[in-house]
Amino acid sequence: MLQCTAVTLLPPDAVLRLTAPGADGPDAPEPYVLCELGTHDKQRTEHAAYLRPGRTPDSPALWFFWTGSGPERTHRAESTTWCPALLRRLDSGAVRRCALFDHHPASHSWDVTDPLGDLMAERLVPGDSPEG
Repeated sequence: MLQCTAVTLLPPDAVLRLTAPGADGPDAPEPYVLCELGTHDKQRTEHAAYLRPGRTPDSPALWFFWTGSGPERTHRAESTTWCPALLRRLDSGAVRRCALFDHHPASHSWDVTDPLGDLMAERLVPGDSPEG
């Protein structure tokens, strides 16, 4: 399943709460976030973007949720527990945790494909792409 392509600008009050004093200089990029869910019904399902980890790997993480766009956009930031789902590879014994929040809609993170992210990774790691 392809990743949702929704992007939104974080509201200024959220940016102020998330950045440390002096950390956001004039050369810093605009604080946009990209929905990390797989494609979903944009009318009935909130978009979600991971913002910040919790104090420990198992602690709730801060996520930004939004629906709509422009003046109709509604949003919230909330600490949410991680999805408990695990993907176990029987051939290798590897275990992979879902990288989304608990009770997320649609597919788990390992089923979401980000073609742009994959293309960028190919360009950053020489020798792993068919061209290199």
